[in-house]
Order: sequence, then C-alpha cells, then structure tokens
Amino acid sequence: MRWDPTQYGRFAGPRSRPFFDLVGRVQAPAPARVVDVGCGSGELTVTLAERWPVAEIRGFDSSPEMIERAPRGGGVEFAHGSAEEFDAAGVDVLISNAVLQWVPDHLPLLGAWAQQINPGGWLAFQVPDNFDAPSHVLLREVAEQWPALHGRLRRDPVYAPGEYLEHLAAHGLAVDAWQTEYQHVLPGEDAVLEWMRGTAMRPVLTFLDEERAAAFSAQLAARLREAYPRRPYGTVLPFKRTFVVATAASSRG
Repeated sequence: MRWDPTQYGRFAGPRSRPFFDLVGRVQAPAPARVVDVGCGSGELTVTLAERWPVAEIRGFDSSPEMIERAPRGGGVEFAHGSAEEFDAAGVDVLISNAVLQWVPDHLPLLGAWAQQINPGGWLAFQVPDNFDAPSHVLLREVAEQWPALHGRLRRDPVYAPGEYLEHLAAHGLAVDAWQTEYQHVLPGEDAVLEWMRGTAMRPVLTFLDEERAAAFSAQLAARLREAYPRRPYGTVLPFKRTFVVATAASSRG
C-alpha cells in the first residue's frame, strides 16, 4: 500500500492533535531510549527530542515514501521498518500513533512489547475507533459495488478500550485506557473525502487505476456530501479515538 505524504499532511493540525494528547500522558522523566513506531513522515517524532532532549530517539515506518520525507538532522534517527517485526527490548518509551489499526490481530504484538520494554518503561498508543461512522460505512458500501475491492476493507480492525486494558494488565502493566471523540472542522470542498484520501482510502486506491480511482472517488464524494454537509465555517468530521498508556513495573520477578 503506497502512502502519499502530501495528501496525508493536508490536515496536519487535526491529525497531530491525538499525538500530543497521547504523549502528554506519558510521564517518563528521563528515558534513555524512545521509539516512535509508525512515525509517518516524522514531523511529530522530532518533537519528542524537544520533550526528552538527552534521549536516543528513533522513528520508523513501513512506508518508504513517508521515511523519505522525514526531517534530517533533528536529533532523531529514521529508518524503514514494520511494526510487526519490531523488538522493543531496551526501550523506555514506545509510542505508536494511529498505526495498529493496520496490523491485523495486534494484541499478541502488544503483549510482546509489554514483555520487552524496560522495567519502568512506558507503552503508549492510540488508534482510530470510528469504523462505524458514516465515512467508513459509506466507504464499505461503495466498495462493495466494485468487484476489485471485495475483501479489501476490514470491518473491525481495532479492539475496545477494555480489551486493551485486560490484555496489557495480564502482562503486568498498569493501564490507563480512554476514548476521545474529536469534532474536527475541515476546510475546503469535499473535505471528508480529502481526509479519507490520506488514510482510509489508501487500500482502495492501491487496487484501482487512475481512471477507476477517479470514478470511485466521485461516487463516494456524493454520498459523503449528504452525510457531512458543508457549513459556512467548514465541514465537521466527528472522529473517535482510543488511547492507551501503560507502564511496566519497575522490577520484574
């Protein structure tokens, strides 16, 4: 699946807010090693160097297009890599912002990270939990009319907050889990469609050529305009996210 950093960055303000809401709940005073799993194009990752200036900070992403756009020389090391293959041994703070929804059955991966992070370490992640929202319902309904897209969109790619809590608590972590629903006010025409072009529509666009992608987009845009009418001040996109911040015991018996 190819990512478009420019399209993703069109709504940088509202997209970045959950990252800062997540990191703000991490109370690690002076971690030695911080990793941003699925760092995208890295602009948010470099802010971790400001938060923890003496830490070794690394960001990696599975998208070569994103890593190519990552800033250089900001005290952060960027690399290409996948979340599924990452070993969190030696990590004091592991951040994962809007990534795990792309990893099928990611509870075992979280369990592995919980065991691998350093004693006293922090595991913090957030995932979108809006897959029952009109945007995604309409995306699936329109995709069903295109044979090339059958089976390309997962219905429930994330778990409930309580499931994350139970799973990580079973691995000995102290867990804080919560949900927030943002009311994003998006500027421009077909704003929700443009938002989705940067994220949820990526699997769709991967399997359609340019002409068919344009036809699909036009069909979806018409449905989205009805669900998300444009107001004089912009288009409101309600967006629910699940947050989890967990800490490992300072010693493990």
